[in-house]
Amino acid sequence: MIVFPNAKINLGLHILSKRPDGFHNLETVFFPVGWCDVLEVVRSENNETDFTQTGTRTFGDVNTNLCMRAYHLMASLHPVGPVQMHLHKIIPIGAGLGGGSSDAAFTLMALNTLFELELSSAKLQEYASQLGSDCAFFIRNATALATQKGDQFKNADVNLKGYFLVVIKPRVSVRTADAYSEVIPGKPENSLSSVIRMPVTQWKDVLKNDFEKSVFKKRPSIGKIKEKLYAMGAVYASMSGSGSAVYGLFRNPVDLKSNFRGSVVYQAAL
Repeated sequence: MIVFPNAKINLGLHILSKRPDGFHNLETVFFPVGWCDVLEVVRSENNETDFTQTGTRTFGDVNTNLCMRAYHLMASLHPVGPVQMHLHKIIPIGAGLGGGSSDAAFTLMALNTLFELELSSAKLQEYASQLGSDCAFFIRNATALATQKGDQFKNADVNLKGYFLVVIKPRVSVRTADAYSEVIPGKPENSLSSVIRMPVTQWKDVLKNDFEKSVFKKRPSIGKIKEKLYAMGAVYASMSGSGSAVYGLFRNPVDLKSNFRGSVVYQAAL
């Protein structure tokens, strides 16, 4: 079977406190977007599990890949046989778009279907949370206010229909651990749940991503992308997650690929 793991952007992101387990309590709104990888999962013909990949280059041992980690987790708990998996990577890595987490979540869902396990969404979210803090979001894959480690969800009433989204991924990447190391947790000036209900035209001065201050300081080129999007007419612009991707919301379709040469650009109507 073939599935299409999609990306997400963060509408606001507040780092509230450091947890005893080493993670952080946060609040953010996850918003799914249609920038997708392609993942094929089929039963193995040679009784061995195999993983291959094309597309955007990733790093590390194949067994540390989140798709393989998801497979080994499922196989340790349920009657899951050997599979052959192929991932065509399109979503940029080190971007704050959740591509790896989405790949893991979609692997869980594909295995659930392929082997007729009939696991509930709640159970799949439980497994996904063991693979990464934002993996569970991609099981439900609908706009949500996320709290705690980013794995507890409430419905978020956000309507961006009619807006045009542009996502810019520059050549530079940001390691999530590095981004967290520079952030000072604290109580936000405005509650995200209240801000997100405001009209998009009012978001610019009140919808904040706490990672931006430290990331822009160390990587000023990322901050300049946000400035450029506003200069080109974005109603709202922000870094997604811990970066390095920056997105802009526009009232009308635009084509900005020629304005960000050297970057990967995704554009789509919402």
